[in-house]
Amino acid sequence: MSRPHAQTKYPSLGYGLGLRVEHYEEILRDDPPIDWLEILSENYMIPGGRPLHYLERMRERYPLVMHGVSLSIGSADPLNRDYLIRLKQLADSVSPAWISDHLCWTGMAHTNLHDLMPLPYTEEAIDHVASRVGQVQDHLGRRILLENVSSYVQFHESSLTEWEFLAEIAQRADCLILLDVNNIYVSAHNHGFDAQAYLAGIPADRVQQIHLAGHENQGGLIIDTHDAPVVDPVWNLYADAIGRFGPVSTMIERDDHIPPLAELIAELEMARRIAAPILLAVA
Repeated sequence: MSRPHAQTKYPSLGYGLGLRVEHYEEILRDDPPIDWLEILSENYMIPGGRPLHYLERMRERYPLVMHGVSLSIGSADPLNRDYLIRLKQLADSVSPAWISDHLCWTGMAHTNLHDLMPLPYTEEAIDHVASRVGQVQDHLGRRILLENVSSYVQFHESSLTEWEFLAEIAQRADCLILLDVNNIYVSAHNHGFDAQAYLAGIPADRVQQIHLAGHENQGGLIIDTHDAPVVDPVWNLYADAIGRFGPVSTMIERDDHIPPLAELIAELEMARRIAAPILLAVA
């Protein structure tokens, strides 16, 4: 589906964290310096219970965005209508600033493999994904963000670079981009492409959010684990991204080996310190 450019991006929210159970009470008690929170959509697509109780309290204090892992926008299976209904119900309930998921497929034959599988970068795949994004956006009544995933294999059929593929889908479907800077670094290392070329190939008017996370470097291969602090080369790439894309809502993402909240806030402050002089220079 080809759509005209609809509107500018949503306003920037500043610097946020991924909401994790381990930090519920501390966030509510101490009101730490966090501008916004990203929630994992699937954790709250449930009828009642303590997660929704805490979520309601969080949304009274912080802007929320929803981030999913099961949309499977690139799958050959039909879109999961039950999933989309529950996703919209959650969105209607919490009024997120935006909703995101991954540019990938997560299963086949109606089975969720709980992994983010890469796609071949072809014109056929662009047509397929853009059409499905249109269906999702029509159902939700809003534009969504698609995130670049880290990858460890490539397809012989690919005729485009990853950034060309992502940029073209965003344009044709009139969706926005969640740019994971760590994933760019990981995939650039694994596949030998230029991370700077990736940034240069992404349209600035589509980048709504940035993810920062840690990884595991095994020498010949880097694994995107989200279980460690952001490393210096990723911070450097983040600085380059801010220089190109301007004031983009930025978030620290940690999914395993969850540290004390203070450690994540210190990383968030690092993002602020890196971005501040760059944004001042281009203001």
